[in-house]
Amino acid sequence: MISLPNVFSFSRLLSVPVAVWLMIDGHMTAAFWLFVAAGVTDALDGYIAKRFNSRTELGAYLDPLADKTLLVGAYLTLGWLGHIPAWLVILVVFRDLLIVGGAIVVHAITQAFVSKPMTVSKVNTACQIALVAMVLAKLGLNFGDPVAITILVALVAATTVISGLAYLVHWTRRLNHKDPVQ
Repeated sequence: MISLPNVFSFSRLLSVPVAVWLMIDGHMTAAFWLFVAAGVTDALDGYIAKRFNSRTELGAYLDPLADKTLLVGAYLTLGWLGHIPAWLVILVVFRDLLIVGGAIVVHAITQAFVSKPMTVSKVNTACQIALVAMVLAKLGLNFGDPVAITILVALVAATTVISGLAYLVHWTRRLNHKDPVQ
């Protein structure tokens, strides 16, 4: 249960309230660097788990929980502070709730649910991370292009909608027994 990848994931989860506090308190430079450090630990835990065959059941839950908690915390905070459009925050959070709720419903009905993230979901997550990083870099380091931020907002919105719809289609097929358990 205690492995280096799990320690990294757990530290990322514990960094969420610190990151939120830093943003609310106006310490955007520190929030940016904490976000970067969280990204590094995410990459490291994945690499170590695969390279040294140290994957655990706890890690399978802890890693995505830490990632989603950090992103949702960042979106809610940056939205509340007016640095990310409120409509985008609502869209991102709603999609995440839809995915969690859908997973619970499919599991409750089928009693057999294993899920792997879809490619469009991975693209969406990458866009979400890029937007938060760019906004924090602009606020904390005065580094970032407003046009790039606008493009990232559009990309996050588009991939969020596409990803949410893809999960709905996938789960509908699964519940109609037209798709294997995934």
